[in-house]
Amino acid sequence: MPTDPRTDAYIEKQADFAKPILRHIRARMHAALPEVVETVKWSRPFFDYKGHPLAIMSGFKAHASFGFWRRDALRTGQEGEAMGQFGRLTSVADLPDDAELDEMIRAAAALVDAGEGAIKRKAKPAKAEPGVPPELAEALAGDAAATATFDGFPPSCRREYCEWIGEAKRPETKARRVAEAIGMLREGKRRHWKYEP
Repeated sequence: MPTDPRTDAYIEKQADFAKPILRHIRARMHAALPEVVETVKWSRPFFDYKGHPLAIMSGFKAHASFGFWRRDALRTGQEGEAMGQFGRLTSVADLPDDAELDEMIRAAAALVDAGEGAIKRKAKPAKAEPGVPPELAEALAGDAAATATFDGFPPSCRREYCEWIGEAKRPETKARRVAEAIGMLREGKRRHWKYEP
């Protein structure tokens, strides 16, 4: 049973009531799914399977918790008020029996095998191409080198220049920023070039 010494250290730091709970969960994970890999994420023991998070366990002052990463897809019928699916665990008896828990573990692994291991997030819509402030557009029209650099930048870099100039309220500030931008663009520099490695 491949174990992670960080999990051992985590369990040893927990309250006496929590240690047997966490050890039991760990043993069931390895018994039901020998391929499971222990790791630590967000300072808590995690169990990964084929590179995907499968389950997490935690110890707190007055309870422990355990839950599956894809709890929504497992439909175990159990949901607690604490982090995890089984509520506030204060003893091993608060967990499902070994056969039921093992079946849940295998069901979670089956989700990964079926290609459903990752939580699917909605793709963020791409930001619109920035509108070039008229003052910057006019300055770029008169400077081929600055225009070539500006046009060669990805949209995020062009947006930084456009927003910086566009947010200026006074015409003098806007003019100063346009002059600075043209100078930096002639040198091929991004807006925040000072902070790049």
